[in-house]
Amino acid sequence: MAGGRVNVNVGVLGHIDSGKTALARALSTTASTAAFDRPPQSRARGVTLDLGFSSFSVPLPARLRPALPAPPPATGAGPEPRLQVTLVDCPGHASLIRTVIGGAQIIDLMMLVIDVTKGMQTQSAECLVIGQIACQKLVVVLNKIDLLPEGKRQAAIDKMTKKMQKTLENTKFRGAPIIPVAAKPGGPEAPETEAPQGISELIELLTLQISIPTRDSSGPFLMSVDHCFSIKGQGTVMTGTILSGSISLGDSVEIPALKVVKKVKSMQIFHTPVTTAMQGDRLGICVTQFDPKLLERGLVCAPESLHIIHAALISVEKIPYFRGPLQTKAKFHITVGHETVMGRLMFFSPAPDSFDHEPVLDAFDFSREYLFQEQYLCKDLVPVATDSGQTNEKAGQATDGHCPRQQWALVEFEKPVTCPQLCLVIGSRLDADIHANTCRLAFHGVLLHGLEDKNYAESLLPKLRVYKLKHKHGLVDRVIDDYNVIGRSLFKKETNIQLFVGLKVDLSTGELGVIDSAFGQSGKFKIHIPEQCLSTYTMC
Repeated sequence: MAGGRVNVNVGVLGHIDSGKTALARALSTTASTAAFDRPPQSRARGVTLDLGFSSFSVPLPARLRPALPAPPPATGAGPEPRLQVTLVDCPGHASLIRTVIGGAQIIDLMMLVIDVTKGMQTQSAECLVIGQIACQKLVVVLNKIDLLPEGKRQAAIDKMTKKMQKTLENTKFRGAPIIPVAAKPGGPEAPETEAPQGISELIELLTLQISIPTRDSSGPFLMSVDHCFSIKGQGTVMTGTILSGSISLGDSVEIPALKVVKKVKSMQIFHTPVTTAMQGDRLGICVTQFDPKLLERGLVCAPESLHIIHAALISVEKIPYFRGPLQTKAKFHITVGHETVMGRLMFFSPAPDSFDHEPVLDAFDFSREYLFQEQYLCKDLVPVATDSGQTNEKAGQATDGHCPRQQWALVEFEKPVTCPQLCLVIGSRLDADIHANTCRLAFHGVLLHGLEDKNYAESLLPKLRVYKLKHKHGLVDRVIDDYNVIGRSLFKKETNIQLFVGLKVDLSTGELGVIDSAFGQSGKFKIHIPEQCLSTYTMC
């Protein structure tokens, strides 16, 4: 909260040409330096190519005031608090999906903009998937209602509303409000005298839907930068959204990508000078001069609070709309914040007897043992090819179709990235055909542990206790007594059987035994059977 304003970030997402930028313009009273397709390339092509930011504010609703922190006693009552809604206008073209993913990670509520004459389209669906990953609330905006014949307009709106309700039925946004508007009646070339329709109702609906997110000013400062430019005689300005902590005039900030530390000279929130800002605020920071071309996007942080990582251990959840398996050794586009790099994955799960354990999403436990998987475990598994090239129908499959509640992956980045712990990770196949009606988003997760050492394969991976299940078959050589037998054909004679003492073996007649010791020098071994042995022939 800065300057008596509570900031909430609302994403404007949807298919290309659904009228997102026109809607942001109709709602906004204040524009940033990058709002409403101001970059020359956007104007030349007539489409949004980058994130745009603008805002409007309303009196803070009475229902939200109890959630505000109490002002310090010395400051008194202060100005009447206002709710500032920062609109994050995201591109709609399929080729810019990585920009959309970066923008979606800073929003608190999502507006899904639908062209009422066309309904759900490919990128509308991808935006809906991103929304399910990145935020908790959704408002569906049926735009361009002015293009519907006046006599049939309400019937067409009702029909599209029912279609959208059905689309949302199996998502976390079931029952989300749907509202019709005309952000730019007559289209882009229409005169400005044409007043937008339904905008005041949309503002009222957003005010009702918005809740104040939990903001925390403690912890190290971290800001996601999305635009950077210089002002002659003043310095370089970085604009973005504060992800954690707080900042004040005179503080020093680090730009990890450039490996430099700069002092904060001035700060603004939508052209209003401020002396402090905290998590959730949309902020412009002016620092001592550097070339803005070196930092189009990235992170700014408290000095020495972020590190470059070469690999990461992440918690993984497959996106159900993605067709095909998630296979170990496969490469995906990995997005963390505004960075997207290629990464190779290795999947692993808990041991089968721990499949039902409660997921842990704030740390990785190196003391546990994990089970290697040829692919992510899910109910629609397909056979996978092993290292030998043979199809293995059992590799990576869950016991009796039972899947674990949590799975993990080791991600090895082709290029090192800078990102905080516990940040959102999204894996996708951005090289897929953008004209195909398929979901390119494959999985999402949380970064639990970053591997900073470039030689992590030698220094850290040995601590990662991931094992493979191997099945071996042997024979019972002879029965010693009712509780002990001698086995053979399970080990070579040079094998150190002591390493396998205590492991369980299953006998073909149903008894369960334990390897007790080696027996002689030929690879034979002694098996102890706690319950009386009746007749034994083979084991595994």
